[in-house]
Amino acid sequence: MSSDNQWSADEDEGQLSRLIRKSRDSPFVPVGVAGFVTVVSYGLYKLKYRRDQKMSIHLIHLRVAAQGFVVGAVTLGVLYSMYKDYIRPRFFNVSKK
Repeated sequence: MSSDNQWSADEDEGQLSRLIRKSRDSPFVPVGVAGFVTVVSYGLYKLKYRRDQKMSIHLIHLRVAAQGFVVGAVTLGVLYSMYKDYIRPRFFNVSKK
């Protein structure tokens, strides 16, 4: 087995440059992650002031809100990708990069 066919990671690429490259490829993923962190942070802050609401109900609402934000960001990312790949080249004669 030759070593030419084996996959190897690019060792010159650091974590920050990899994150920036991935963000350019799919820009709504960092938005989804940031929204998730924001919703969870807000939910943990509001945990102190939940009054007579049960803990399990509060955590269910928090989970649904965080998942909803991430699903919304992924949906927007898919719609943007479809626009960029199919609609814009067809109607505006723009070549793909």
